[in-house]
Amino acid sequence: MKPAGEHRIHQLFEVSVWLKGAHALIECIGGILLYLVTTDTIASWVNMVTQEELVEDPHDFIATHLSQMAAGFSVASKEFYAFYLLSHGLIKLLLVIGLLRGKLWSYPASLVALGAFMAYQVYRYSYTHSPGLLVLTVFDAIVMWLIWQEWKTVRRHITR
Repeated sequence: MKPAGEHRIHQLFEVSVWLKGAHALIECIGGILLYLVTTDTIASWVNMVTQEELVEDPHDFIATHLSQMAAGFSVASKEFYAFYLLSHGLIKLLLVIGLLRGKLWSYPASLVALGAFMAYQVYRYSYTHSPGLLVLTVFDAIVMWLIWQEWKTVRRHITR
């Protein structure tokens, strides 16, 4: 029988892994959609969404930046982001499945992969200053800690 603290950490571990799995699915869907949609279609959608706001306030910060980004979104950029989202999502899905099934290889593999993703996110943050990247990196750090704790527990129970 697990002590109360260990049981609580296990519950948090499972919730965080399910959240990572949901995020991975969203990344995969986003990557596939980016592959399928043309840059012209993306620009049209952004223009349609921001048009009313720009009529009301031509200097709206978010709307003007979205419009500029959509106008400058190249096919090469689109393909990079599609590949990044799809590969990132598929790797995380594989790891999530391994973690939820209790596969021993998935614990160290997840720690390495999340560490690499976090390093890249910090690198990207140095250019974009996106608060979302910081939030994602902090969440990944928490998930890494939970994976580490769960891995220690699993190994301890295996050696008994």
